[in-house]
Amino acid sequence: MAESRGKTAFKKAAGAPQRDSGAFLSTRFNWSEDAPRNSDAEAGVLASILLDESNEFMNICVAEKVRSDYFFELPNKMIFDAMLSLHKDSLAIDAITLTERMKLLGAFDKIDINYIPEKLLSRIESAANFRQWLNILRDKYFLRKISEACVSTLEQVRSNRGAVSSLLDDVEKTFLGINNDQVGNTMRPASEQVESALVKIHQLLASKGAINGVPTGFTALDSKLRGLHANEMIVIAGRPGTGKTSIALNIVESAIFKPDPAPTLVFSLEMLADQLYMRMIASRARVNQYMLGQGRLEKGKNEDIQTTAREISNAPLWIDDSESLSILDMRAKARRLNQDLKRSGRSLGLIVVDYLQLLKGSDPTMPREQEVAEISRGMKAMSKELKLPVIVLAQLNRDSEKETRPPRASDLRESGSIEQDADVIILLSRQKTTDEAAARDSWLIRADIAKQRNGPTGPSTLLFNRSYTRYENYEKEETI
Repeated sequence: MAESRGKTAFKKAAGAPQRDSGAFLSTRFNWSEDAPRNSDAEAGVLASILLDESNEFMNICVAEKVRSDYFFELPNKMIFDAMLSLHKDSLAIDAITLTERMKLLGAFDKIDINYIPEKLLSRIESAANFRQWLNILRDKYFLRKISEACVSTLEQVRSNRGAVSSLLDDVEKTFLGINNDQVGNTMRPASEQVESALVKIHQLLASKGAINGVPTGFTALDSKLRGLHANEMIVIAGRPGTGKTSIALNIVESAIFKPDPAPTLVFSLEMLADQLYMRMIASRARVNQYMLGQGRLEKGKNEDIQTTAREISNAPLWIDDSESLSILDMRAKARRLNQDLKRSGRSLGLIVVDYLQLLKGSDPTMPREQEVAEISRGMKAMSKELKLPVIVLAQLNRDSEKETRPPRASDLRESGSIEQDADVIILLSRQKTTDEAAARDSWLIRADIAKQRNGPTGPSTLLFNRSYTRYENYEKEETI
């Protein structure tokens, strides 16, 4: 009897209509209501692009391959498509240009013409949280893709009549496609990369030890660094008064006046552009700056000043002395100048930032250490993106002075990430000055290469001429 009941139950189970898991999910999952999305984040991303005069946020979206289907709301999809159209034509993106482009594309046949001012700009006043909003936008898009794949997989399971291995292969391809879309495919085979490494090796051998980067102009440093190289972040750090700005301007001078000049962009957050140009002119013309400050000149120096001013005026040099720059602003400006130069067959060769701790991060609510870490990473990313050396001036904390010792890389103020991100770190500190140097109103400066990814480290001696605020080679260099 029990066996009979068991067989009957089995027959009923086998023959009875079973609940369709795919159909069940379809009835329970209403895509228009249940799809992962965040309308506020979508509005935040679009409004940030409209508020961003530097166009940096749109550049980020393009670089990260954001598409209109990342947005769930139809008006937001259409607005982003219009933004992409403006960006492709190298036109400014603001409320006026966007509205005109959307009219041209016929978008207002489907959405309200007041959507932009009422739904976007009236809700978002600041673009400070752009990065967080963009991350939410991306996460919701990929959650939708995963949800679609799950529904599709259940439908395939329900209707499958073939081999399970074939079904598993299809499912694997689907989810692998989603994963590739999220992380991007930056892997390249050795066959595509070894050749370029080999070319660089041959160039080094052919140079026979010659400088193959932007020269610093200082024999002691160039012998170790072989110049400043593309994709490198070079940190020059010291306590106040050690001449960080002076040595940076001397390196700029070496870059723009070499036989094949390297177009150079200087971001000066501490001094105005005319102050920097005055210092460069006086330094290169070897004018005593103390006397100049009193309105006096040595005989014959006026002509030297005029000649030097003409040289610098004709050099490929740009100085941006904007206040309160963020790393996003800086990268956008550098990218724009590089694009302008490429139209004439040139490209930027060097960027100098004076100095790192005066820059702002993208989020003012972030702890300062995290903010400086973001700025440091942005500097390194800028050097890789534009394929040039980026010199970053930085402050050291007081620890080395308290302990009366030469500074260490760990003395960099506010964030250890600067030490981690830098390819080269040069630490400046005063050392005991000889009678000969003192007679020339000069200091002996220890320039210690504390870190170099691709070369030797160690200290060298430079001469800092205070009268001309100019660094010079020290002829009697010796081990410190």
